[in-house]
Amino acid sequence: MLTGSMAMSLFASGLWLVAVVFQVMAWGGGPARLSVVATSSSIGVVLSALVGGVAADRMSRQRLLRIVELVRVVGAGLAGVLALAGWLQFWQLVIVAFALGAAEAFYFPAYSAMLPSLLHPDELLAANGVEGSLRPVAQQALGPAAAGALVAVFMPGAAFGVAALAYGLALVFLLFMKPEAPVAEGPGDDESVLRQLREGFTFLFRTGWLFATLAFSILYVTLLVGPLEVLLPFAVRDISASGGPKDYAFVLAAYGVGGVLGSVLMASWRLPRRYLTVMLLLWGGGAIPMALIGITDRVWVMAAVTFVDGVTNAAALVIWGTLLQRRVPTRLLGRVSSLDFFVSLALMPVSMALAGPVGESIGIRPTFILVGALPIVLALTAIVAWRLPRDEKAHPLSATTR
Repeated sequence: MLTGSMAMSLFASGLWLVAVVFQVMAWGGGPARLSVVATSSSIGVVLSALVGGVAADRMSRQRLLRIVELVRVVGAGLAGVLALAGWLQFWQLVIVAFALGAAEAFYFPAYSAMLPSLLHPDELLAANGVEGSLRPVAQQALGPAAAGALVAVFMPGAAFGVAALAYGLALVFLLFMKPEAPVAEGPGDDESVLRQLREGFTFLFRTGWLFATLAFSILYVTLLVGPLEVLLPFAVRDISASGGPKDYAFVLAAYGVGGVLGSVLMASWRLPRRYLTVMLLLWGGGAIPMALIGITDRVWVMAAVTFVDGVTNAAALVIWGTLLQRRVPTRLLGRVSSLDFFVSLALMPVSMALAGPVGESIGIRPTFILVGALPIVLALTAIVAWRLPRDEKAHPLSATTR
């Protein structure tokens, strides 16, 4: 039931993301205007991430996921009704994007913290592989493909409406899920919440491998997320007169297919002995082909680039999710998952806000060349500066204590 709910939720999110792009384009907006909507969503994520982690450690995660899906149904449904009626305005889309971003920040800490309570530790790698496979299939392939078709035949408002229906199905799965074991709740006063937040931050700063990975992630996300979310649709559009919704959906679908392959391959193998080094090299090295987007004038080349990035990114995420669930104490997992969400995405609003102006200032092509060149340098720096090979040798995952 949990997997079915997540699959429908990811599909709905894929619909929503593509529908937003073409709603902005339908209004005549460009990269800078799309940046505003994307930035609003990412601000919602960042502002809510820490609270979401504390909530995941204090209350029923199942109830929390139900509330998240209800918020998504209302937000996407409202945008769909207004768009189909011709009443949707830009500021309204910005507000809905903020609300859905805030809901996202509550979802994944609760989901990540729930898995170890349902499964044996040896099954977590496979479970993260399932999640890693569903994300590209549903969110980066099926969702965008469905949105592209709906926008091409109807209008963006239709895609908003279908997204709301899919979020509703995700909620139905959760309503029929068996009740989970109760979560031990601490005192409900504000001081207890602040104490729990401090405990999570203390664990972050005292744990070298976690700090190193999140320090890399915050810069990696700043470099990649803005250009991919804001500039890629216009890069596809500008390479030819025919670059439209279907071409953009094709490029995103290629990323999704690569993500499925990367997740399945990593989940089918044992974790590499040098799991931290491999994980960071997958992220940093997988971004190198992004420079080709700044050179090519072919849609299929862009699709090949996103396919490679999908493979490496998904494989790294399977390692990362398993690493958190195996090396972080269970009582801290919700907060640490939210800190992962918060710290790695803290500059995402900045990335979104800068992507449009930077792309218009220096050009979309030079921007993608920089995006491809810098992440591998950051990955190597993190590996060397924090001596991650030494940590891997001292803490093999098979010998961790929960």
